[in-house]
Amino acid sequence: MPPKKSKKKKNSAKTGSSILRFLRSERGHFLIGVCVVFIALYMLIGMISFFFTGAADQSKVVNKNFIDLIIHKQDIANWTGVGGAFVAEGLINKYFGIFAMIIPLYISIIGLRLMGIKTISLIKGFILSAFVLIWGSIFSSFILTKIFPDSHVIWGGSHGYILEQLLETTVGSIGVVLIIVMLLVVFSVITKKTSMDFYRNKFPGANKENGDAELIDDIEETEDEIVEKKPSIIARFINLFKKKVLADNDQEEDDGEQQDVEIDLINSYPENDVAEVPVVTRSITPLVEKPLRNTNNALDDDFEIVIPEEETYQAPRTEQARPIITAPPVTSSGESDILDAVDGEEMEEYDPTKDLSQFQFPSMELLKVYDTTGKGVDMDEQKANKEKIINTLRNYGIEITNIKATVGPTITLYEIVPQAGVRISKIRNLEDDIALSLSALGIRIIAPMPGKGTIGIEVPNKDPQIVSMQSVIASKRFQECAYDLPVALGKTITNEIFMFDLCKMPHLLVAGATGQGKSVGLNAIITSLLYKKHPAEMKMVLVDPKMVEFNIYSTIEKHYLAKLPDAEKAIITDVTKVTQTLNSLTKEMDDRYELLMAANVRTIKEYNEKFKKRRLNPLKGHRFLPYIVVIIDEFGDLIMTAGKEIEMPIARIAQKARAVGIHMIIATQRPTTNIITGTIKANFPARMAFRVTSQIDSRTILDMSGANQLIGRGDMLFSQGSDLVRIQCAFVDTPEVEEITQYIGKQQGYAHAFELPEFVSANDEDKPGAVDLSDKDPLFEEAARLIVVHQQGSTSLIQRKFSIGYNRAGRLMDQLEAAGIVGPTQGSKPRDVLIADEYSLEQKISSI
Repeated sequence: MPPKKSKKKKNSAKTGSSILRFLRSERGHFLIGVCVVFIALYMLIGMISFFFTGAADQSKVVNKNFIDLIIHKQDIANWTGVGGAFVAEGLINKYFGIFAMIIPLYISIIGLRLMGIKTISLIKGFILSAFVLIWGSIFSSFILTKIFPDSHVIWGGSHGYILEQLLETTVGSIGVVLIIVMLLVVFSVITKKTSMDFYRNKFPGANKENGDAELIDDIEETEDEIVEKKPSIIARFINLFKKKVLADNDQEEDDGEQQDVEIDLINSYPENDVAEVPVVTRSITPLVEKPLRNTNNALDDDFEIVIPEEETYQAPRTEQARPIITAPPVTSSGESDILDAVDGEEMEEYDPTKDLSQFQFPSMELLKVYDTTGKGVDMDEQKANKEKIINTLRNYGIEITNIKATVGPTITLYEIVPQAGVRISKIRNLEDDIALSLSALGIRIIAPMPGKGTIGIEVPNKDPQIVSMQSVIASKRFQECAYDLPVALGKTITNEIFMFDLCKMPHLLVAGATGQGKSVGLNAIITSLLYKKHPAEMKMVLVDPKMVEFNIYSTIEKHYLAKLPDAEKAIITDVTKVTQTLNSLTKEMDDRYELLMAANVRTIKEYNEKFKKRRLNPLKGHRFLPYIVVIIDEFGDLIMTAGKEIEMPIARIAQKARAVGIHMIIATQRPTTNIITGTIKANFPARMAFRVTSQIDSRTILDMSGANQLIGRGDMLFSQGSDLVRIQCAFVDTPEVEEITQYIGKQQGYAHAFELPEFVSANDEDKPGAVDLSDKDPLFEEAARLIVVHQQGSTSLIQRKFSIGYNRAGRLMDQLEAAGIVGPTQGSKPRDVLIADEYSLEQKISSI
């Protein structure tokens, strides 16, 4: 027996050595290379297919194990099946983005080398591929993500996204562009030597014939040798520089003699070279050695303090502001879409406000008037701040020629004009030093002021004034405005009423740290709309995850609010209801677009005008369309709990709903990139930023710094495009809002709140009858045992014990309900457990 075992060992060793010899042979290398090339080709085809089929496969591949995908036989649309979809999703979205296609190309180079086909060096190819992967991922994340924000492809991959966000936070968007270009130049110079000449020739005055040799010779020559030769432009500059320095240091030499030296120097050269000599008209002396004389007296004479006058307010309105048109009921033949005339006479226009013709707008007496008498401008404070600004700048060698102050309710704007030759960046860098000298909470420097030749320094007033909502609402500008959805926010630094039309925004993004006035700003927006829009013309959808901010508006449910048909409350606080409401709004948006298409109009304003003129038949489905304003108080909490289920309908509404009169206002106290994503920012051009805690948050909300330097208490920055306006938000207190809502709620309203269309998902998994028990979750049996042991049918219990997400735990609970293990939902209470013990559970599971 022992000899047989040793013989078997020898045979196996001989076979193994034969295989190794074959693999090391030329034929073995060739076959391995062929396999490697075909594997690379397979990967490349899968990655190409990913750009066409990746959207359909993403939900099936993301966060899934490769073995699970094969076992469960997922329907994959990728041309190369499960393997190709899995590899493409990983290499492109999880790692390096679109430039990950360089990986199969490098693998094919390895295969060709094994086959004996020489291409490029493997080490050189590896270095080039690594560089292209890193550079390409950053480039794609920075450029392509902004061009195609809604694509399923993460153009730079997770690697590029992280690096690009880190670089953008560190050096800003301009810095990222410079780094990308710099790396491209470095790459071209390393890979191709002749590219240096290409870049040199791009600069004017480059000597293309002599190359680098003449440049090196010029550097090695001494200054005296240059002067001795035929004068060149460099020699003239050196000689002229010497003459100027000697002339400035010699106190006995007057200006006329110095000018003669310059003229003699210029005349000593040939006439054909004189044109190249720049005429120097300023002497070179240190700035601190030449102080400005009598600057204080001159600036005192020129110091101008502008105190903007407040607008003249109208008398408080006690009657309804708009005339009510009493139109006869709508009549229709039911045959035609156009009802222009009956019996040859033109019909009266349709009046949407007729159902509530007695509705009275809130009066001015409901708003509080704050006593501002005796709170004039402190002239001593303005002059002291002026002196401190001048002295602080002078300590750093900066002189100014003029200074002007514009006093606002909470902020004073000092506009300065620096002397010629002073760099703006030098003043901008002194922001903290000026704030220290003024003992201010924080200042903001605007360098330069848009449209002006000045530099602005915003300094908080020591005794700020309250901007009341009454002063804003009662202003002539607000009362006489013709905006479709007018919003009055407060007053600017120049004491002007700041207003905008929400229809032209068309959506607004609000951010600010806790306690900085964000909720007051939302109340100011709602109050503006309530004072200007009739209940028939506007409806609001209020989403309040905190449950206490918008509860005060429940009184006006039958006048202004919109909700789902089966909803108990009009103020939405449940996350699941938020998702249903947003999906319902998308359906309302699609329905409105169909009405606009049938009416051959482009906007809701044109549609309503046509409907009022009775040119649209209600029997054909046409109806008057009120504006819908969606206000979400804490968007960050919704993103944390629901994620994509919330973001997707919001993105759809933000992209399309402008023309049909649906507008969104989103507020958050956490303006971070994982909450305010690129999709949200791209579709919310109007931004309103209260004070935030860091410069990164300010850049996230405004794309620039500044919000971190605000003083709080309603101080904010409003951005629409490139314009940035500083505003003191109007203050409206909770008792004022309560009186306004009670005033409206006591009047006659509609029978019920405005009903949004019912939304039913195509894959409705909420109904037990729609659950397919043949495709049970892998955790089904374990979850069933957990529920029976604890006798508690709670989704959160499954989440906590198995560390899974809410959606998967909800599907597990639906499957348990369909199997008869737990009962139906009971609101906020846990479900009833229908199985008493584990023995009964095993019998139940075996029978399924």
